[in-house]
Amino acid sequence: MPKVLAPKVLVPLAQGCEELEAITIIDLLRRAGIEVTSAGLDAGSVTASRGVTLIPDTDLESALKSDYDMIVLPGGLPGADHLNNDERIKSVLKKMSNNDKYIAAICAAPKVLANVGVLTGKTATSYPGFLDGLGLSDTTLSDEAVVRDGKVITSRGPGTAMDFALELIEVLSGKEKRNEVETALVRA
Repeated sequence: MPKVLAPKVLVPLAQGCEELEAITIIDLLRRAGIEVTSAGLDAGSVTASRGVTLIPDTDLESALKSDYDMIVLPGGLPGADHLNNDERIKSVLKKMSNNDKYIAAICAAPKVLANVGVLTGKTATSYPGFLDGLGLSDTTLSDEAVVRDGKVITSRGPGTAMDFALELIEVLSGKEKRNEVETALVRA
């Protein structure tokens, strides 16, 4: 019987990213047996928005030599701005969208998806007010904690990071795996 390969997820880490979101995403997906690659926009460590030092698995150039089932953008400022200004991120988002792969973003990072056209015709959420001023006439804005519209998944902020990560697990590995990970977290 052939071995089933674990889903592969890319989590780009920019200077000033929201550490609670980045760590929650990486941690929970790995608990589910999903292969996560954290990649710094540059080589070396990443100083997150609250001063926590993160050590990515690799740099983005190296990470982009592989294919992924999903890309997940943590938010935070100025992290989301750095993602938004990185042509490699824009390129991989367009490529993944064109190849019908999953794209996810939380907090301020959904603006990156909006700026490359991924949110066109979709319902999405973000940190309160973050998408409001972008003139997204073809996007339905929601105040839900997590919104999944087809292959695009968005979420509100640090307080919704766990629900967001659990939704990503369900999408990639099924409801049973999500429940297994959530039960072990003892959330109730």
